[in-house]
Amino acid sequence: MSISICSFAQKREVDSLPKNLEDYIFVKPGDSVVIQLNEIALLPKHKFTSREDIRYYLWFKKKVYKAYPFAKLASQRLDSLNNRLEKIKSKSKRKKYTRLVQKYIEGEFTDQIKKMTTTEGRILIKLIHRQTGKTAFNNIKGLRSGWKAFWYNTTANVFKLSLKTEYHPESNNEDYLIEDVLQRAFQEDKLEAQKTKLNFDYVKVIASRKGKIDVEEYKKMFSKMLKKVNKKK
Repeated sequence: MSISICSFAQKREVDSLPKNLEDYIFVKPGDSVVIQLNEIALLPKHKFTSREDIRYYLWFKKKVYKAYPFAKLASQRLDSLNNRLEKIKSKSKRKKYTRLVQKYIEGEFTDQIKKMTTTEGRILIKLIHRQTGKTAFNNIKGLRSGWKAFWYNTTANVFKLSLKTEYHPESNNEDYLIEDVLQRAFQEDKLEAQKTKLNFDYVKVIASRKGKIDVEEYKKMFSKMLKKVNKKK
C-alpha cells in the first residue's frame, strides 16, 4: 500500500466535538461483565466519568468509522495481490502485475486519504496492521524497495505518524477504544465485519475494561489545539 503519509497534512478536515448527545445514555460507574454465547458477545455498557467524555468518545467513534473501510479495502486488495502472485511464475510478469496493482491501490486511496486528519491517519495505520497482519511499513516494503519504505516512514514521522505502528488493544488505550467501536459497529451492522489477522481475544480485552472509557488524551489534544487557535487570534 504505497501511499505517502505526508498527504495526511493536506486539505485536512477541522476536528470538532459533537454537540447532540440525546441518543446516548450516560451510565454511572459500576461493575458489568461480557458474556459470550454462540460466538455472540454481550458487550458491557459504557461507563463515562462525565457527559463531556461522551462527546470525545463520539468524536473518536467518527474517526474509526472513517478509517476502517480503507483498512478493510487494503486487506482485500493485498490478499488478492498475494493470491494472484502465487499463480504467476515469471518474475517479470510478477513485477508488472505488482506495479499495476500499486497504481490501482494509489488511485483508490490517495484522494480520500489526503483529506484525513492526523488522528484518522494514525487510526488507519493501526487498522492496516489489524486487518492485514502486517504493519503499513512491512506492507509497503513487500511491494517497494526497502529504501522507499524507509522514506515513507521518515515522512510519516514528520507528522508524528509511524508506519511501523502496531495494533495492541489488550495494552494500548487508543487501540482498545478502536476495538470497542468496531465490535459495537459490527453488532449493530453499522460497519461490515472483517476478521482481524492478529491473534487477540477481543472478548477478554473488552471485558477487562468493564466498559470504562478513557478519553483523557483527547481532552489534552483538544486543549492544545484551542491554545494554538487562540494564539493565532
